[in-house]
Parts: sequence; structure tokens; C-alpha cells
Amino acid sequence: MATSASINGPIEPVQSSSRLIAPAWHTLLLLVVMLGLSFAGANREHHALTHSQRVIMYIVTMASEWIVVAFVFWGIHRHKKITLRDLIGGKWSKPEDFLLDLAIAAGFLFVSMIVLGGLGYAFGLTKNHADAQKLAFLAPRSTLEVLLWFGVSATAGFCEEVIYRGYFQRQITAWTNLAWVGLVMQGVLFGFSHGYEGAIRMFLIAIFGTMFGLVAHWRKSLRPGMLTHAGYDIIAGLALRVIAK
Repeated sequence: MATSASINGPIEPVQSSSRLIAPAWHTLLLLVVMLGLSFAGANREHHALTHSQRVIMYIVTMASEWIVVAFVFWGIHRHKKITLRDLIGGKWSKPEDFLLDLAIAAGFLFVSMIVLGGLGYAFGLTKNHADAQKLAFLAPRSTLEVLLWFGVSATAGFCEEVIYRGYFQRQITAWTNLAWVGLVMQGVLFGFSHGYEGAIRMFLIAIFGTMFGLVAHWRKSLRPGMLTHAGYDIIAGLALRVIAK
């Protein structure tokens, strides 16, 4: 989540070190871990998985993301500059608040699917079925796997928004004293974190991450992005399920 300053201009004139939400070493360690996991995924041989292997993969994925969020929480709690609630932003004090964020999320989902679909077509991804098959190992098959995939999607929606649009976007903004740098760089990091999807998809995901950053900056809240992120992953997983069949 970015600050209320203009994206094109500097943040309020305060010392950037006083705006850091966690120690610098904590951010660098988190960055190394995220990029290391991405590198390991990019170099792993992805083959057809059995039912039990997919179930284990989904559970491990959810557990690992919550562990990273716990590390983020520990870092900001240790620094005592901001709380996790502050990091998420927004508030659902009445039904209308939730419905507004839901409407924004639905609109964002629609726009992002058009943008990513258009870029995917331009890069030839929609015609390259072999490329899509590379991700088939992720696809849920059984009813249990579909239910677990919903859990994976909800986890990604919450955790990855906290990590990238919440933590990294704010921290990089504080380092550089420029909101737009934090916004763009977290998108780049988001793209790099998906090494298992290949170079072209990583580029598209970086654009997607930057779009999430814009919404977070505009709304001063991660909530619409969390809803969009979860919804997008659910749709993507079900689409992979069709392709895998």
C-alpha cells in the first residue's frame, strides 16, 4: 500500500529512514528468500503429479506463504512503526464498505483480464498450447483438489498482497522517498517471484503486480486487490483444469 502522496512526486519531506516499516536487514533477507524460492521453482523439473502429490503441494504452498507473512508481521512488529492492520488499510465497518471494495475488485478483475489477455495474445501465449501445458501440473483435478485450490487462491490473495503491495511497496517508497518507485519495483519483484512460469509470463505478472500497486495506492487499502487476486487465481486454476483434461 502506497502513501497518499502523488505517484509522480516525492513523499512528504521527512527522513526516509524514519518511514521505514521494518529494519533494512529484514527486507533484504525477505527479498533473498522470495527470489531464492522463485529461482528454485524455475529450475525444478515440473512433471505430472499424482493426486496425493498435488494435495501436498497445495498444503505446502499455503503454509509457506503464511510463514512469510508471519515473518513480515514479526519485522514490522519489531520496528514498531506500523501494525499489520495499518499495512492492509481500509475498513469494513458496514456492509456498504465491503460491497464497494467488491465492486472495485470485480471491475479491476475484468480490466486486468482484458489487459493480460491482450498482452498474452500479442506474445503468442494464447496460441502456444505447449506453453500452457507447462503449468498443467498446478491444475486441480478432484473435488478435494478444487476445494484446496480455493484455499490456495485465498491464501495468495491475502498473503501476496500483504508481502508485495503492503510491505515491499511501502518499504521501497520509504527507501527512495518516491512513491512511484515503490509501486513499480514491487511489481517487478512480484514478476520475478514467479520464476516457474517462464520469462514471458513473469513479465506479464510484473505488469499485473504494478496494476495491483496502482489500486492499492488509489484506495489506500489492500482489500480490493486481495479480492481480485483471489478471484483471478481461482479462475486461472479452473482454466488450467480444463486444459489439463
